[in-house]
Amino acid sequence: MKAGASSISRSLIAAANDLVVELAAMRFADPVAHVYNPLVYAADIHEAYLRAYGANTKRVVFLGMNPGPFGMAQTGVPFGEIAAVRDWMRLGGAVGRPEREHPKRPVVGMSCTRSEVSGRRLWGSFQARFGPAERFFAEHFVANYCPLVFMEASGRNRTPDKLGDSERDALYAACDRHLRRIVEVLSPAWVVGVGRFAQVRAQTALAGMPTVIGHVLHPSPASPKANADWAGAATRELVSQGIWK
Repeated sequence: MKAGASSISRSLIAAANDLVVELAAMRFADPVAHVYNPLVYAADIHEAYLRAYGANTKRVVFLGMNPGPFGMAQTGVPFGEIAAVRDWMRLGGAVGRPEREHPKRPVVGMSCTRSEVSGRRLWGSFQARFGPAERFFAEHFVANYCPLVFMEASGRNRTPDKLGDSERDALYAACDRHLRRIVEVLSPAWVVGVGRFAQVRAQTALAGMPTVIGHVLHPSPASPKANADWAGAATRELVSQGIWK
């Protein structure tokens, strides 16, 4: 662990490292053929994100599902669209390669020329509303429920909810524990699920904790509503729930 981290960011880094150990012992059967964990091969940038922007308690934590192929899978930052990570957050670092890389899904780190649409919409809306990254992160944080990317032999993405029952249960148990640790460390009033999956996982994992669970439309290009005006729709949802004013 590098110097310069607060006790809060050190706790987040320790929680991520513990999750890495738990996940390393898991095996996933067909049709899962490749599993990427950017907390391992992109640890430099992920830890830089936690040190820079996870150093204080938060009022709101936005929670995504798992990494996209051109976002966190490349940068180690949730919804980590390259331009947002490099230019807005001003983060960088070494990125290695997954143990078993799919030829159709290469990891090239900050050299990736593809744009993660969900990340561009999410971070772009925050930048438009708050301006400098420091102003957004003063009260907000963004995390992913699961750090793993699952791919079939064809290179097709497979989401965590499509895993076999026993695999899914073990994965969710580990990710639930990690989410609870994030919330214990950051003490947010709100955890906002970005999409239905993240909302439900937060409701389950954080049952009995004082944090309120909110929700917002996922910015995926697969969603017609998100394609119409995601930033506007998301802002209206957040205002209507009392998360933003």
